[in-house]
Amino acid sequence: MSHAPERKEKDCLNCGTIIHGRFCHVCGQENVVPKESFWHLVVHFFYDITHFDSKFFDTLRYLLFRPGFLPKEYINGRRASYLNPIRMYVFTSALFFLIFFAISGPENAFRITNDEPYTRAERDSVIAKVKEKMGKDTATTGLQQQLLLLLDTTTEVKPSDLYKFAEDFIVVGTIGGEYRNMKEYDSIQQSRPPGQRDHWLLRLWNKRAIGLNEKYKQDPSRSTRDLADSILHRLPYLLFVSLPFFALILKLLYIRRKQFYYADHGIFTVHHYIFSFILLLFVFLWNKLHEMSGWGIWSFLITVTVIAWPLYLFIAMKKFYGQRWGKTFFKFILLNLMGLIVMSLLLVFFLLFSIFQL
Repeated sequence: MSHAPERKEKDCLNCGTIIHGRFCHVCGQENVVPKESFWHLVVHFFYDITHFDSKFFDTLRYLLFRPGFLPKEYINGRRASYLNPIRMYVFTSALFFLIFFAISGPENAFRITNDEPYTRAERDSVIAKVKEKMGKDTATTGLQQQLLLLLDTTTEVKPSDLYKFAEDFIVVGTIGGEYRNMKEYDSIQQSRPPGQRDHWLLRLWNKRAIGLNEKYKQDPSRSTRDLADSILHRLPYLLFVSLPFFALILKLLYIRRKQFYYADHGIFTVHHYIFSFILLLFVFLWNKLHEMSGWGIWSFLITVTVIAWPLYLFIAMKKFYGQRWGKTFFKFILLNLMGLIVMSLLLVFFLLFSIFQL
């Protein structure tokens, strides 16, 4: 409600309905004087901000310390006192990914090995392997360049320094054979009888794989960065797409509970995802404090926070659906197993999609 004076006229300026009281019973608009002073605008702005903050922090308190309470309140129709779950999901997910992308670039999030300079022993081992390869293929100039670089003891060498000389580097493997370029692939396909040629899906994959291998041949290390960046920036979409699947699993697990509609399971899922985002933000915070101070208390808090996630979900299921502890635990295990399968399939789909978007 604003602090502007109420109009004497009783016709709604928005829809024209004759109203009784301060608010229109048809469209909900407040029947106040449309001309506002600058001071009224400032007061209204701060009122809206503090009102949002009050709702947000009240909702956050119930979300963190009363598992299953908010979705139960929502489906029972008690909603005015709490922040809308969709708005809160958008806010917390945006905050989470903003922080996540700020501290986890592509080069860190998908790092398989540390790109540190070789020690003397590691260098000798790599030299031996390069010489062994050269014994089998003396015509490969890339191996010769790798060996020259490794033998130069005045220069530090990292694994990434050798990538640019790796002539056999493969970003994505082809299926049904090894092909050096598109011309070779097309030539082999044309030489085969029509019934033995690759079908359209296999052709699509092989051509994409050959294209990527040719694209990153001169700079193999960039392929990892580009692929990681593509996957990372699709994580918000992956989690959003997983929401209805998670709700569907709950619907199947509680299919005999007719009082719960699919939308009710969706509301439970949204609150669980919000809690998960907040929990992960705490993990990021504890990890950063551990890096800064080196104190073991932060590692302990990370462990406690990670353990709290499944425990919270289990208690929330018990409170929201109201079944016995044993039955809830059984469905909790099934939910996690089925959820893991769904997330794995979605991850594979998004990985393939990212490969085709490189």
